[in-house]
Amino acid sequence: MNMPEVVNLAAKLTEITQHWRPRVVGELNSQAVKLVKLQGEFVWHHHELEDELFLVLSGHLRIEFRNGVRELEPGECLVVPRGVDHRPSAAVETAVLLFEPVGVLNTGNVTHPTLTAPSDARS
Repeated sequence: MNMPEVVNLAAKLTEITQHWRPRVVGELNSQAVKLVKLQGEFVWHHHELEDELFLVLSGHLRIEFRNGVRELEPGECLVVPRGVDHRPSAAVETAVLLFEPVGVLNTGNVTHPTLTAPSDARS
């Protein structure tokens, strides 16, 4: 058996230069573990078949829903259930760890000319 690789999240974050471009840093049980830096406002979207977990590492994440808003600080996480419209935003650069099924597009049911990122980009 090969020894599992240790992933240094801080080091991986230094490699990320574009906002809203998740990078896969690991996989488990058909789930992609992704790091992403966010700043500004994303698009309204949902993931038809997939739940999505946001874990804030630094900064401040705001996730709007059609019926309210959730604010997340470092060390807090939130699961967005499949099919629920949401729009993340970050007033300051915010680092987030995402868990979602392998192959999920960051914009879900929406294709956006600049915000839709490759689903399998690795850091």
